[in-house]
Amino acid sequence: MSSEVLTEIYRLLYDEFGPQHWWPGETGFEIITGAVLTQNTSWANVEKAIENLKSADCLTPEKIHSLDAAQLAELIRPAGYFNIKAKRLKNFVNWLFTNYNGKLTDLESVDTDRLRAELLTIKGVGRETADSILLYAFDRPIFVVDAYTARIIFRHELISPDADYEQLQELFASSLPADTQLFNEYHALMVRVGKEFCRPKARCSGCPLEKLPHTLDFEYF
Repeated sequence: MSSEVLTEIYRLLYDEFGPQHWWPGETGFEIITGAVLTQNTSWANVEKAIENLKSADCLTPEKIHSLDAAQLAELIRPAGYFNIKAKRLKNFVNWLFTNYNGKLTDLESVDTDRLRAELLTIKGVGRETADSILLYAFDRPIFVVDAYTARIIFRHELISPDADYEQLQELFASSLPADTQLFNEYHALMVRVGKEFCRPKARCSGCPLEKLPHTLDFEYF
């Protein structure tokens, strides 16, 4: 049942919005940087920070590794929480140099489960960030769960509202083909409908998913 409903949700969203072209980034490292910087801020602010890094010719693991945290923080200031995010980005790069010679290509042969576990050991890299890196930077078929996804799935009563991240992720993994492009597009579409319609205070009128059974008994984050 959940497989049919999730497939229908995808079809309705894709028919309404079309391809979302996520995750924007010219290189794997740019995508990783964006995944770290997008925590608690809008993508527009992330784009400004990334443009600063590009203008300073600093958007590589080597350059970030050589910058001190204060210099990096100033470059990424538009992303907000810039001192914290500078440390997190440095933590990722330091891990990369300590374990993989500073080369993203050395990660390509690492098993997905092992790589996810290693990413989660990096201070400041949580499950959503790790999974975004895996899906968008390394093309691993792993579904990214975020606040938009949880809100939509809870409201459409596809899982108990006390389900955690892993349970939500397993719902998608067990109901859909393990296809990187599908997971990529699906997550982006959930973000789109979450921003435009399925907000904390829902705007159901005109939503592509309006005809599907749903509840507003609870207000979700």
